[in-house]
Amino acid sequence: MTTQAELDDRYGRTRHPARRRIAWGAVIAVAAVGVGWLGWSAVSNSIDAISVDDLGFEVRDAHAVEVSFQLTAPTGRSVACAVQALDEEFGVVGWLIVEYEGDGDHRMQHTETVPTVAEATTGLVESCWVT
Repeated sequence: MTTQAELDDRYGRTRHPARRRIAWGAVIAVAAVGVGWLGWSAVSNSIDAISVDDLGFEVRDAHAVEVSFQLTAPTGRSVACAVQALDEEFGVVGWLIVEYEGDGDHRMQHTETVPTVAEATTGLVESCWVT
C-alpha cells in the first residue's frame, strides 16, 4: 500500500522552500512598487495644488459684477483663474479668465470685475490652475 507521502512525492505535491521564497519575494516586490506609486502620486498632486476661497461679490449694475477671492498657490508659480457670474437660475452670464504672475508670495487676494450680458445674482471663482 502507498502512503500519502509517497503519493505527494510522485505527483509533485511536496512543498519546496525555494518556491515559497520566490512567492514571498514577488509579493514584497509588488507591495513595494504599489507603495512607491502611491507616495509619488500624493507628492505630485500636492506640488501644484491651488486653494481658492471666495470672499464675496458685489453686483455693480446689469452689466458687471465684482468678485473678491483669495488664492493660495505654489510660491513663484504663475496662476490663471476662471471667474464667472451667474444669474438666479445659475446660468453663466459672464466669464473672465485672469492670469497672475508668480511674485514669490504664495497667498494672494484679488478683486476682479466680470462683464456680464445680463444682470448677475452671484459671482465666484470656477477654478484656478498653474500655468
